[in-house]
Amino acid sequence: MNVLEAMQAMTGRFDPAKARGVNAVVQINANGDGGGKYAITIKDGAATLQESAAEKPNVTVDVAAQDWLAILGGEMDPTVAFMSGKLRISGDLGLMMRFQQIFM
Repeated sequence: MNVLEAMQAMTGRFDPAKARGVNAVVQINANGDGGGKYAITIKDGAATLQESAAEKPNVTVDVAAQDWLAILGGEMDPTVAFMSGKLRISGDLGLMMRFQQIFM
């Protein structure tokens, strides 16, 4: 599975009930081989994925493409990845805490 396929699968697991009240844009920068820039817009109980950088994201995640695949595949704990510097987050950290519940 590549990053785009993993992002599409993740968006397919979107839980509108857990996203109630969230209107935000999350920018994922998956760096390295097979990576890319992806923006997920959560608005009005729906999530949409675009294959490009967002203009004004609420939160930005920088991660190696292979590490992002490992996180989405359940092989790497996102908290451990964050604490070890493999997952860098800037912006609304509270939103990222909810992100895992909303999509995973």
